[in-house]
Amino acid sequence: MTDLPWRGIICLHVEVTPIAKVKRRVDSRNDPLLAGFYTHRRAAQLLGMENSHRLKGWLDGWANGATPIIHRDFEGSRTVSFLDLIEARFVEHFRKQGVSLQTLRRAAERARCEWDVPHPFALSNVVYLTDRRKIFGQVAEEGGDRVTWDLATNQLEMWDAIERIFAHGVTFSPRSAIAELWHPLQRECPDVVINPRVAFGRPSIGEEGIPTAAVFRLWKVEGNRGRVASWFHVPESYVEQSIDFEIRMAA
Repeated sequence: MTDLPWRGIICLHVEVTPIAKVKRRVDSRNDPLLAGFYTHRRAAQLLGMENSHRLKGWLDGWANGATPIIHRDFEGSRTVSFLDLIEARFVEHFRKQGVSLQTLRRAAERARCEWDVPHPFALSNVVYLTDRRKIFGQVAEEGGDRVTWDLATNQLEMWDAIERIFAHGVTFSPRSAIAELWHPLQRECPDVVINPRVAFGRPSIGEEGIPTAAVFRLWKVEGNRGRVASWFHVPESYVEQSIDFEIRMAA
């Protein structure tokens, strides 16, 4: 196999926790190295959040004793997995519609129990839309959450629209219905993808899965998009998208 010129210049910053201290909730048959690795800060950037404070609460709970909404893949670690990230995206979308944290937490707990899955908010809207809406309606009614109850029972078109927004840019496995790829800026940077099985889940581009951060760093040194494209053996449009993506993430 021919060596690729970019292999030697990629530096991936992965937050490492001693393996003995980490308990992984996902299926043990999966390779932990294929789960995706993100810091809280990077995950918040990818989700378009101003800071990681709310994200940490959803993943780790709050100082007042409130429990997490998301059961993160890597317990005892600050590392965020790809499926944690997708679930956080779901939570963010529904919080913007006025769904309370309490309702989200109870709905997640019930769905995990009834469906026997660790990440109910990372499942396909096509397969699980009706079931998910039903659970939210039940939980909202029990908890007196009128806003969510009305959304789940009377505003079906609105609920469906929210689910479609959540699913935009996400590819779900046809076998398990779980999220497996995400294009975070599908309109602006259509070739940039997050694949937990490539480059530790870092945003990448092209069939070889070149990390956009590596392209961006070389461009900052070279200052010429054509030369960077030649170095990586990719179209110049890939370089432009990588630069645009990293600039948008840092904004």
